[in-house]
Formats: sequence, structure tokens, C-alpha cells
Amino acid sequence: MQWSSDAEQRLKEVPFFVRPVVRRRIESLAAEAGLAEVDRTFYEAAKARFGEK
Repeated sequence: MQWSSDAEQRLKEVPFFVRPVVRRRIESLAAEAGLAEVDRTFYEAAKARFGEK
């Protein structure tokens, strides 16, 4: 799964010890949505779905 550079930057704000889990979950949601790339818009929507700000 490809990530846009701005989505990667936002992911780096997640604590390192949970970052792999967050990455896998967001990639799973993106795959379910039929996307080939995670962009910042999708990343923000996925984070909101997790209940994070």
C-alpha cells in the first residue's frame, strides 16, 4: 500500500509503539475502500473513525 508523503508525516505523529498497528488498520480500511494509496484526507477520516482527534 502506497502512502502519500503528507499522510506519512501525519503517521509519524502517532507514538512509535502503536504506529505499526495504526498503519495496518488504516491500510486495511483503505483496501476495503478500494484505494491504492493512503492520502492525508483518508488518513484523517480513518483516524476520526478510531475516535482520535
